[in-house]
Amino acid sequence: MTRPRQLADAPSLTTTVPRQLVHRAALSETLLTGWRRTGEDRFSVSAQWPRAHGLHVSPDWSAYDPLLVVETVRQAGTLIAHTEYGVPLDHQFVMQEFQVDAVTERLAVDPLPAEPELELLFAEVQYRGRRLAGARYTAQVRREDEPVATADVAFTVVGGPVYRRLRGGRTPESVTATPLPAGLAPADVDRALPTDVVLAPADGPDRWQLRVDTAHPVFFDHPLDHVPGMLLLEAARQVARLLGADGRSPVLYHALFHRYAELDEPIWIEAKGGHGTDVQVVGTQGESTVFTCLVGTAAR
Repeated sequence: MTRPRQLADAPSLTTTVPRQLVHRAALSETLLTGWRRTGEDRFSVSAQWPRAHGLHVSPDWSAYDPLLVVETVRQAGTLIAHTEYGVPLDHQFVMQEFQVDAVTERLAVDPLPAEPELELLFAEVQYRGRRLAGARYTAQVRREDEPVATADVAFTVVGGPVYRRLRGGRTPESVTATPLPAGLAPADVDRALPTDVVLAPADGPDRWQLRVDTAHPVFFDHPLDHVPGMLLLEAARQVARLLGADGRSPVLYHALFHRYAELDEPIWIEAKGGHGTDVQVVGTQGESTVFTCLVGTAAR
């Protein structure tokens, strides 16, 4: 007689963490599957990378993009801040610095979704009273025990009232993005779809206007009152692909975020040298620098 199947006989089950813990609205954009504390200010976070993605997997489904590592590390820090340091879900994270260095030969897409593990160490943890006010954390990203990337991230946390004061009454409902200019050819920036091109020609060499499409389902997974950091990093990526030598791909990003990038004012993206190898990208709005990003490239 066939015995009833027991739970222990079943394959292990995997699901994503609650999407609210990583500030995502779509389950499909939630990359993390679990976490645990491994020591004082040390944590292990598990993730799963899809074999196909609108932005972060190559059009031929052969390779993950290093910006997928960036998003995974960002989500991991947000998750740990909420679950292990008690940051309320209605608080806002302000990214200050993000550095990641990836190993492209370990970013191949296999017949099954990749399941990387991230080892996080929180340092320079700052409190305001009993609440986490900011921190820096490092991440070691491994896949099947092989190193995939290292990252270093710094952020601050602000509560709702403080955030509203910082934003001066700007909300997703009260601001409208600037009209969308025509973009560059998708092939020039290694994109398959015109809707994924974030650079538009501007009034000089090595200078472009940022295309801010608030309907984009990845960059604007949910309504925002400012331009997200991942869109700015994608602009840096596209500059590097546009100016880089054939056979080289972006693998390193070192970004500093200086102020909020507003939706309703043009943002200008400029390349400061580095044709063929590494490139320094600067984003400005009005008279202010919004972000700077060094993009390092390596042979594919």
